[in-house]
Amino acid sequence: MREWWREFSGLVLPVSCAGCGRPRTELCPVCGSALSGAAPRRVRPSPRPAGLPEVHAAAPYENAVRAVLLAHKERGALGLARPLGRALAASVRAGTGRMGTVGPLLLVPVPSAHSATAARGHDPVRRIARSAAHELRRAGCPARVLPVLRQRRRVVDQSGLGARGRRANLAGALEVAGGGERLLAHGRVVLVDDLLTTGATLAEAARAVAEALGSPRGASGRAVGFSGGAVYSAAVVSASPSAFEINRN
Repeated sequence: MREWWREFSGLVLPVSCAGCGRPRTELCPVCGSALSGAAPRRVRPSPRPAGLPEVHAAAPYENAVRAVLLAHKERGALGLARPLGRALAASVRAGTGRMGTVGPLLLVPVPSAHSATAARGHDPVRRIARSAAHELRRAGCPARVLPVLRQRRRVVDQSGLGARGRRANLAGALEVAGGGERLLAHGRVVLVDDLLTTGATLAEAARAVAEALGSPRGASGRAVGFSGGAVYSAAVVSASPSAFEINRN
């Protein structure tokens, strides 16, 4: 009911741009350009956690982009899932375009904690992933969302933790749900999230997928040996500005 009410209220109540507050538009052209106006780039946190796959991001996490992501995640601006999905789809294409064709793209969203999903009334990453898959299919790229990751133990709120604390908090926290490994073996797995900060969450997700598939990981953190030779990468809407700067050097 909460999600339905948010959808309905977004249609009948006055809106303003989530990025800058401009009236009568949910996302103005200027803020939309900040989100998707540039080509996605490979990003890399420092220090880089072991097992982190190659990650591409559409925009730095600052200013209008930060405001848009928070409006969708925390304030229930569900209409923003479409432009956020377009940005994520571009990041997915940037990381998979040179891999060749090995089945469809399988977008595996990083799961939110059950308590966070209940408090927000929706799962923001899964919603953005569905929008991204739709964009990819429209462009002729077979893609679907495969939400097979789940938390197998509780983790603490990460907002006050540094890189080392986040890695310790998440170590061994994720797993692939029973039977999920059979689904993962028939396409190119792309881990997706809304935001990259320290990389600890995506590294743990990569570990869980590799463990489920029995796939060894090289020094790059990329899993190999999937059915059909598929390789996985990761894509996010946004990443910390420092991750963009490090990759530029």
